Amino acid sequence: MRFSDPPRRQPPESIVPMINVVFLLLIFFLMTAQIAPPEPFEVEPPEAESQAESEGELIVYLSGEGEVAFRDASGADAALAALERARESLCTEIDCEAGEGPPVVLRADAAASGQRLAELMPRLGALGFARVDLVTAAP
Repeated sequence: MRFSDPPRRQPPESIVPMINVVFLLLIFFLMTAQIAPPEPFEVEPPEAESQAESEGELIVYLSGEGEVAFRDASGADAALAALERARESLCTEIDCEAGEGPPVVLRADAAASGQRLAELMPRLGALGFARVDLVTAAP
């Protein structure tokens, strides 16, 4: 007696090409996304007649209530101490000369008092910042 081979099943379609497309899309979206740390509080900058582009890594925030923040540190003393540490570590990397160094970018709320801003500026100068860029909104 002769047995015949059972009919062969067709293998299921491979899902590997679909997985490849999904991973390529995932990589594309991860590479094109802009990931930025959240700001410690909402700041609406004052308007200016002209606006120059300022680029800096050291961004200090001043709220409308006069609260100062830098990265994760809140409160004037803590924020300025963290800013000083960041400046020192940045200056060891780029070799800052006396009176020259990285600029600090100040994002002040439009509701912040001029007195609070005037109190903050000398403290930034005492930390060794010769240049402070105030961020404003275009009219």
